[in-house]
Amino acid sequence: MDRRPIVFVTEGGEHIWAIINSLTDRFGPVTVVLETPYSKRELMRRRAKKLGWISVAGQLGTMVLIRAAKSLVSGGIERIIADEKLEIVPRASQEIVPVSSANAPELIDVVRKLEPAVMFLASCRLLSARTLAAIPCPVINYHSGINPKYRGMNGGYWALATGDHGNFGSTVHIVDAGVDTGSVLYQARGTPGKGDTIASYAMRQAAFSRDICIRAIEDVLAGRMTPIDTGLPSRQWYHPTIWQYLWTGIRRGVW
Repeated sequence: MDRRPIVFVTEGGEHIWAIINSLTDRFGPVTVVLETPYSKRELMRRRAKKLGWISVAGQLGTMVLIRAAKSLVSGGIERIIADEKLEIVPRASQEIVPVSSANAPELIDVVRKLEPAVMFLASCRLLSARTLAAIPCPVINYHSGINPKYRGMNGGYWALATGDHGNFGSTVHIVDAGVDTGSVLYQARGTPGKGDTIASYAMRQAAFSRDICIRAIEDVLAGRMTPIDTGLPSRQWYHPTIWQYLWTGIRRGVW
């Protein structure tokens, strides 16, 4: 098995640290490259170029509503953390390399210095074709959704919102230049708990998906990656607008 380092690239987040800490338990120290997230203004501007300002305003409304209701759902997230024994913050010994962007030259500097066996992405910017070409090791990604049917954002939510409960899950896939379009390596499916909402789905998915993250890295270190054909249609999803979110909640009870 390849003993070279593992590099994990992310913007962070409690559910992501739960995965990182699980990988550390299995493989030993992991170098985390922590990128600076887009500012809210820049993020909205980028989305508006694709979706238009009306949709972006609706998405912002959902975000505001979820944030306002955060205290009402925090207990559910805390139960997932306790029941699944998740560690959701960096450990004191964790090596963290801050970068301005996953596409910044600093990331390539890390790759050149460490010569990792694998780069694992989760909740970070889409890597440019130029950045990917400069990374000689396999690059894989954790996605909170079943690919390719629920690419993009809030894959677990959209599976439930469309009545596709059997595809509430997560994917580990090879990274290419598209949005979650790379070949699928592993998928895990689960069931949301009582009281789960869009605010807690990612934590629920991370809890039952830690094993597939470990298995995918084990495969890379052993020199084998075996993509699977899911037979699913492909679609990219975005954050729900406030009118989509309220209508789905009232009609389907999916919040």
